Amino acid sequence: MQGEKIWLSPPHLGGNELKYIQDAFDTNWISQYGSNIDAFEKTIEDHLGYNSFVTALSSGTAAIHLALRLLDVKEGDFVLCQSFTFVASANPVLYQKAIPVFIDSEASTWNMCPNALEDAIKYCLEHGKKPKAIITVSLYGMPFMVDEIIEISKKYEIPIIEDSAEALGSKYKGKPCGTFGDFSIISFNGNKIITTSGGGILISRNQQYKDKALYFATQAKEDKDYYSHSEVGYNYRMSNISAGIGRGQMEVLEDRISKRRENHSFYNEVFKNYDEISLFKEPNNDFFSNYWLNTVIIEENDYEVTKEKIKKIFLENSIETRYLWKPMHLQALFNKYKFFGNNLCGILFDKGLCLPSGTNLSDNDKDKIKSLLINLRY
Repeated sequence: MQGEKIWLSPPHLGGNELKYIQDAFDTNWISQYGSNIDAFEKTIEDHLGYNSFVTALSSGTAAIHLALRLLDVKEGDFVLCQSFTFVASANPVLYQKAIPVFIDSEASTWNMCPNALEDAIKYCLEHGKKPKAIITVSLYGMPFMVDEIIEISKKYEIPIIEDSAEALGSKYKGKPCGTFGDFSIISFNGNKIITTSGGGILISRNQQYKDKALYFATQAKEDKDYYSHSEVGYNYRMSNISAGIGRGQMEVLEDRISKRRENHSFYNEVFKNYDEISLFKEPNNDFFSNYWLNTVIIEENDYEVTKEKIKKIFLENSIETRYLWKPMHLQALFNKYKFFGNNLCGILFDKGLCLPSGTNLSDNDKDKIKSLLINLRY
């Protein structure tokens, strides 16, 4: 049975994006300058609150890289990084020729395990070098264990880079993701809850860091009448056109969050009678997830239901699924680096699957998905 493809997490435009793009064309500001960029940054600053200073960039990866630069991470420095994540969380550590140290997940949020984090810090200190940063992720929109990780960060005086690439709109104890780190990251890649087609932001805690981030993001060009450079810079600034898309997308953010959470309720109802399939959920009322992607863990069972079987059935019916992130410590690029934990994230990777979660998932789409899922055992 074929039909129009159901994608995992496609872009979903609101309608007003063209208005802001047209303004960029009308004013001839289509490059890395223009009113859309300033307005987009201000809109997000107002949305986040909590002393947030936003720099709009070409990607979330660029934002992590600039955070490492601003924290003066250099060759040979240790950087503690969540293993269960997309490679963009870890690659910038190598850009700086620093040494990533990977941390396992804990079961309630699938994010950085505080116990494994502290073990890793003690290891680094025993080897004569305090880590320069902790990169913790809010995976699939689920906030990390904020109180516990911040307590460890303060105890050892190690700054946090909060990778909330997937977590715009998520909250912990009512406070938005993107406001917990010394620096925070949000992505606007095409598959995120809202998009700028490609792009991201770095959130700093003061104007001085924002200014320095902008300096690095625009080729470290000094404020002179001629081109003068004394530091390495990057071409990381977001374009005025992309920021225009972002302005339109911010107008529908709350609706997009609501739709993702409705998708989660749909899957929760579908799986309520499946002991072998568990839907990833908020551990308690302190956590509010945007449920960017709905993910499931499939345990061994007598019905021969596996992630491969679900993926195959969905593929045959033009429905996209995807395996969970393969942990960094299991990747050929990173497997020579230290890992702390019990490999829970590896077990999650082995058993898990991401299901279609787009905000434009129609009732017909859901009916098709439900029909396939309720027949898995047969």
